[in-house]
Amino acid sequence: MAPVRTFAREHLAVDVLAAARLLLGCLIVADRPDGQVVVRLVELEAYRGSDDPAAHSYRGRTARNAVMFGPPGHLYVYFVYGLHFCANISCLPDGEPGAVLVRALEPLEGLALMEARRGTTRLRDLARGPGRLCHALDVDLTLDGIDLLRDRRLWLAARAVPQAGRTGGQPIGRSRRIGITKAADRLLRFYEKRNPFVSGPKWLSS
Repeated sequence: MAPVRTFAREHLAVDVLAAARLLLGCLIVADRPDGQVVVRLVELEAYRGSDDPAAHSYRGRTARNAVMFGPPGHLYVYFVYGLHFCANISCLPDGEPGAVLVRALEPLEGLALMEARRGTTRLRDLARGPGRLCHALDVDLTLDGIDLLRDRRLWLAARAVPQAGRTGGQPIGRSRRIGITKAADRLLRFYEKRNPFVSGPKWLSS
């Protein structure tokens, strides 16, 4: 069955924790000039700007982080360490800063295209980690701010509404976020337990 657009804006106009749980197990479709790929969201981190020192929006709105302030359902892309891009999905009601960082994806369709972009045939590493997945989907700053509910280049889809506590039948794990120093003890990383495409140390993803 082909992916279909099933999200409404209000589905993502919720707190970052609820948005992360909702998005786990859903699909992203990337229609880029060289072809289409379909992937499944298997790991996310929540960032609530109003009370989260690790969030880009914590110190207020700027030209760089404006997408985090809404409306929900838009793509926030930033360049990190001068090396790679990271992709986030805005949530919370319009005007309230919040986003969910996409940390890992399960490749479903367009594997050859992702392999060519990434320069590897190792399936597990095609979209495991924020930088790798942006490379696999051909995401860069030109997509910053696009509407994931309406745009044709990159969009959200879902085959079914995830059940509470599970995504597609997989139990949800929760841990502290990876690679940050501020608010590092908060349990704001959500992932599918035992999914081989999840990133991070193995002891964090069992």
